[in-house]
Amino acid sequence: MALRDIFKFRELPESETSKPFLEHLEDLRWTVVKMAMTLVLAMIVCFAFRSILVRVMQAPLHNLDPEVGALKALGITDSFVISFHLAFYAGIVVSFPLLLYFLAGFVLPALTAVEKRFLLPAIVGSFGLFLLGVLVCYFWLLPKTILFFFHDTQSLGWAPTWTVQQYYSFVTKFVLGFGMAFELPVVVLALVYFGLITYKFMARTRPYAVVLIFILAAIIAPTPDLLTLIAMGLPMALLYESCIWVAWLMERRKSRSSLT
Repeated sequence: MALRDIFKFRELPESETSKPFLEHLEDLRWTVVKMAMTLVLAMIVCFAFRSILVRVMQAPLHNLDPEVGALKALGITDSFVISFHLAFYAGIVVSFPLLLYFLAGFVLPALTAVEKRFLLPAIVGSFGLFLLGVLVCYFWLLPKTILFFFHDTQSLGWAPTWTVQQYYSFVTKFVLGFGMAFELPVVVLALVYFGLITYKFMARTRPYAVVLIFILAAIIAPTPDLLTLIAMGLPMALLYESCIWVAWLMERRKSRSSLT
């Protein structure tokens, strides 16, 4: 029953006619082109301000040993390659609202009039949650994680000497992964709104969902250690738990409106 609901085709409103398959492919192609151009332009702007980005990304190191704050560049092209990678990740954050807007424009014709009214709030809410996840990770979780590994390395009698490539690879994946993790409520609530999952289904499958969440956290975590896994998986599990109760409120509201 659930699979049939997921894979069934949506009925178009009477005022709209279905497009041929090739026209849908053409729309998809232009959507991808617009998203790619937006991301490239955002990357160029971020690359021009790479010195500011470097200072921002290395700010969590200020509370540590000054020798650790002076990261080591081992490769000849590290300054350019890492700046490019940093501009790419920063470009995703900067252009995220426009990327969502172009993607929403592609699926807009398949939505009903009621669903279209919720599109803009959904885009704003999605970007807000993504930005909230990035900020929470950057200002709260990232400094604590770096400090933990710094002291843990010292406890083994080793001198923490971190390279530029290792540091930025860890920080960018950690921050963006946390931002994407905060998108979980949007995905879950969209599935609830379209009737693909219910409150009872989410509550019944809670243990399996928690296991899948931690598997996903292990995939997107920048390092395979237990601390990083818990740091990413636990907030996602709490967000999923909040989604269960929001789904209950949505179904209760829908049932009340159907009775009136």
